[in-house]
Amino acid sequence: MRYRRLGGGPLEVSELSFGTWLTVAGGVARDQAMRCIHAALDHGVNWIDTAAVYGLGHSEEVVARALAGRSERPYVFTKCALTWDDKGNITGALKADSIRRECENSLKRLKVDAIDLYQIHWPNPDVDVEEGWGALAKLKEEGKVRWIGVSNFDARQIERCRGIAPITSMQPPYSAISPAVEEAILPYCRQQGIGVIVYSPMKLGLLAGAMTKERVANFPQDDVRRRLPAFQEPQLSRNLALAELMKSIGARHGRSAGEVAIAWTLRNPAVTAAIVGMRSAEQAKGVMGALEFRLTAEEIAEIDGFRRGGDAIM
Repeated sequence: MRYRRLGGGPLEVSELSFGTWLTVAGGVARDQAMRCIHAALDHGVNWIDTAAVYGLGHSEEVVARALAGRSERPYVFTKCALTWDDKGNITGALKADSIRRECENSLKRLKVDAIDLYQIHWPNPDVDVEEGWGALAKLKEEGKVRWIGVSNFDARQIERCRGIAPITSMQPPYSAISPAVEEAILPYCRQQGIGVIVYSPMKLGLLAGAMTKERVANFPQDDVRRRLPAFQEPQLSRNLALAELMKSIGARHGRSAGEVAIAWTLRNPAVTAAIVGMRSAEQAKGVMGALEFRLTAEEIAEIDGFRRGGDAIM
C-alpha cells in the first residue's frame, strides 16, 4: 500500500479513495453500496470522498452506516456549497450562514464530531468565494472540521482563498481524456504545496476497458454522459481507441485498462491521490490493483504519443 502526505499536512492518504458519487448517488442499493465501501477499505483505502449533495444527503448517511462498528475508521472527506430545496432543485451557496448550516447537517448525517476534510464543492457564485472560504476557516478554528480544501476552482480563485487561510487540497477532474488542469492548476498547486486529489481518472467509465459504442447508444435518456462531448463523435471513437491502448498495456502486466488510466494520473508529481467510483465490490477489486501498479517511462510515452497524435481528445 502506498500513502502520500496531503498538502504537506499530517494527513497521510492512500493513493486511491472510494468516491461515493457513482455508487451511492448513482442509484446503487444501500447494501450493495456498503459492500463497495467495505471492499475498498479491506484493500487498504483509508479515506472516503463524499458530498452533502450526493443523493441529497443520502450518500453521507450511507457512509455513516458503512463505517459503524469498524475498529479502524477511514478519513471522511465531504463537501459543501451546493444546497437543495424541497423539490430537489440544487443551487450554489457560499454565504457564511449557509455553509455553517451545511456543516452541522453533514456532521449529523455522518455521525462524527468533526469532518476530516471539508471542501467547497464549486466556486459558485464567484462573488461569494471569499465569504465561503472564510466560513470554512472559522469552522476549522472551532474544531468542527480538521482541514479545508476546494474543488473545481481555477488558479485565480485558489489564490484569492490563500489570502484568507491556507488550502490543504484541491479536487479537480483529471484523466488522459481531460488533462486540462496540467496547464495551470497542477503546476500552481505543486508550487504552493497544495495537495491534489483528482476525480474521474477513468472519465466516467470511458477508460475502464468495458465501454463500447453500443453501450453508449443504449445509455438511459437521463444519463448525463449522453450529453458530454467525450461520449459523442468524433471524440468517442478516439477515446475508445485510447481505452484499447490502455487495455493492451494493462494486459502485459495482468492489469485492467482502468488501472492503467488511474496509474497515468498518479504519474504526475503534483497529484496526491485519485478518487475512484465503483458500483460493485467486484469493480472495487478490479481497480484496487492500481494502488501497487506503476507505468514504465516507455508506457507513459506510448500513451502520451497517442494523445498527441491527431485531434485533441478533450
